[in-house]
Amino acid sequence: MDLDATFLARIQFAFTVSFHIIFPSFTIGLAAFIATLLVRWRMTGAEHLHRLARFWTKIFAVSFAMGVVSGIVLSYEFGTNWSGFSRVVGNVLGPLLGYEVLTAFFLEASFLGIMLFGWNRVSPNLHVTSAVLVAIGTSLSAFWILAANSWMQTPAGHAIDAQGIAYPVSWLEIIFNPSFPYRFAHMFTAAYLTTSLVVAAVGARYLLKGVFVEESKTMLRMGLGMVAVLAPLQAIIGDQHGLNTLEHQPVKVAAMEAHWDGSKPADLVLFAWPDEKAETNHYEISIPNLASLILTHRLDGKIQGLKDFAPEDRPPVKPVFFAFRVMVGLGLLMIAAGLVGAFLWWRGLLFETRWFLTPLSYSWPAGFIAILAGWWVTETGRQPWLAYKILRTADAASPVSAEAVLTTLVLFVIVYSIVFSMGIYYINRLIEKGPTGAAVKPSGGLPSRPLSAAEEAAHDAIEGTR
Repeated sequence: MDLDATFLARIQFAFTVSFHIIFPSFTIGLAAFIATLLVRWRMTGAEHLHRLARFWTKIFAVSFAMGVVSGIVLSYEFGTNWSGFSRVVGNVLGPLLGYEVLTAFFLEASFLGIMLFGWNRVSPNLHVTSAVLVAIGTSLSAFWILAANSWMQTPAGHAIDAQGIAYPVSWLEIIFNPSFPYRFAHMFTAAYLTTSLVVAAVGARYLLKGVFVEESKTMLRMGLGMVAVLAPLQAIIGDQHGLNTLEHQPVKVAAMEAHWDGSKPADLVLFAWPDEKAETNHYEISIPNLASLILTHRLDGKIQGLKDFAPEDRPPVKPVFFAFRVMVGLGLLMIAAGLVGAFLWWRGLLFETRWFLTPLSYSWPAGFIAILAGWWVTETGRQPWLAYKILRTADAASPVSAEAVLTTLVLFVIVYSIVFSMGIYYINRLIEKGPTGAAVKPSGGLPSRPLSAAEEAAHDAIEGTR
């Protein structure tokens, strides 16, 4: 079998960016959570909030480091594997990425060290301020990255010269391109949802074990409170984002819905096996006309089908179709978890309801999986374009051999598997250790397991210092 260098380069970038995206998504929400804990601590003086902030800062440091390391690789891939991309759209995207460095990275670099190592070394007010500024920096980073990615989806504010090179004309139109507001709101909310689920899952895990009870209750309240608000809001944002995509990238929506015939109203396909050669769906389970109602607000409304586009202009249907359903399915589960948690909290039963806390303690991967699924919908659904209607993916590839790309791909898989496995292992060890200085003897909540000798000794030592 002949190796295709462009296809291998796509796999390589998909692999590395999929690893990368989960860490910034997590640290965006986690930085805000830590800043909120520290602000609340300064306002109330509650020491368990300070312990929680210190505990989550350690996890933030590991996640932030892995995000930076994996992000550096992507920059090199632009030059080695996608030189055509840099040549055609570099005049637009280069400055956007530069703005991220000048604003977000410089801000984070200035105050990250104080946030990580300033405990008991600087004044409390300076330490809290540094945490707030780091949270702002992570948000600015997301702003510029999503502005660049959104421009690739819905280019605006540029001109194309005789050689096909894109040049900026209006930076306001480039940054605030047609899909940016929806994409930024959707991704930003997803990041906060992901962090909220992780925080709630850790709180449920501790509470089920009967340890760090005061901290667990705070994590559950804050985590589930955010999920209860943001998950339904995300459904609304996602709907508006879908309508915007239908306007600017209708072929992507057709692939998401596996909708082939644009002459008929679109059914909401719950499950099917799309057949791109036969241009039909097998084993389809659908609700008649419901997709048309959602997308056009009319039962008899029509949207373009995949057959309305030339085969070479269609994205791969199966990855887009199935990834979209994974994202939506997990989103519905998040809405259910948030509403049930809010109801139990209102009834005063949240901390004693094992049938809810047990699955919640295992829910931490849901946000990451949903983000990856949504990212695959966005990026795969844009194919065969790298910059929509400006540059095709096949025309952006560098003239490198398939063997060279395959070699680096294999090395990336090996190195990433080792490094990131160690990082996840270390984060789990930090979670097992728990908030430093927190009492482990329960003061209410669920019946706990018997304390080990080490935990009894730790508790007695803590109590002796009070």
